[in-house]
Amino acid sequence: MAPRSRPTARQVRLGTELRRLREAAGLKARDVAGLLSSTSAQMSQVESGFAGVSEERVRRLAAHYACADEELIGALVAMATDRTRGWWEEFRGVLPPVFLDVAELEHHATFLREVVITHVPGLLQTPDYARAVFGYMVPELPDSELTPRVEHRMRRKAVIERDDPVPYETIVHEAALRIRVADRKVTLAQLHAILDQMERGHVTVRVIPFDTDGFAGASAAMMYVGGPIPRLDTVLRDSPNGTTFLDAESQLDRFRTLFRKVERASLDPSQSRDFIHRLTKEL
Repeated sequence: MAPRSRPTARQVRLGTELRRLREAAGLKARDVAGLLSSTSAQMSQVESGFAGVSEERVRRLAAHYACADEELIGALVAMATDRTRGWWEEFRGVLPPVFLDVAELEHHATFLREVVITHVPGLLQTPDYARAVFGYMVPELPDSELTPRVEHRMRRKAVIERDDPVPYETIVHEAALRIRVADRKVTLAQLHAILDQMERGHVTVRVIPFDTDGFAGASAAMMYVGGPIPRLDTVLRDSPNGTTFLDAESQLDRFRTLFRKVERASLDPSQSRDFIHRLTKEL
């Protein structure tokens, strides 16, 4: 089978976990290549996500690495055998691959936790709000690129609106709620949309007001994506250079702690709902 030209983030993660198991066993790629009747180069392709791997091979590798974590092995098998072609595939070749990777990651998530400081969370944005955000990019996007970005962002909401929704908790700074990315009408509609989503039992929104003492987490923006087991969690962070996927255990521990710190600085869900209601009256 020819190598993939561009593996998805999920495929890369599977390869990364297999590499971590091998390294934990103190083995080199060449030491295990023969087990699969392959070469070191082919093992490298598997561990980088450029080549697929069957359930049988995942289990053989795990046994060879003396991995006794059945939950982890089962999760890796599920990743290796998953053939889901979700709605995001409609955007392949239309949007940058990272858009598809984010949607696929959210689709498979067991929970989602997010911290946003300057923009309303993407999963809660209205079409007009999203269009204003994407429309501010430099260089300016033509409509042929802007429209699919907005559509993709709207369709991502499926994870919190489907019959088996993903539990979603977001912490939003007051700045994100007050900044008018478009005009008063768009801002007011956006606030009402957030309040509507808060009526869903699985959507939790917490607000950090400007006058909160002791909040120095302006750089804490992130999306924390729960995996089938904690070891397979992922953190997404946006920067001017794009979206970064973080999954080392030390990184995950750091962002779990950071989320708890930010959560302590926020209002509880009931207070947050009242806070957003007051903002709508001010507008």
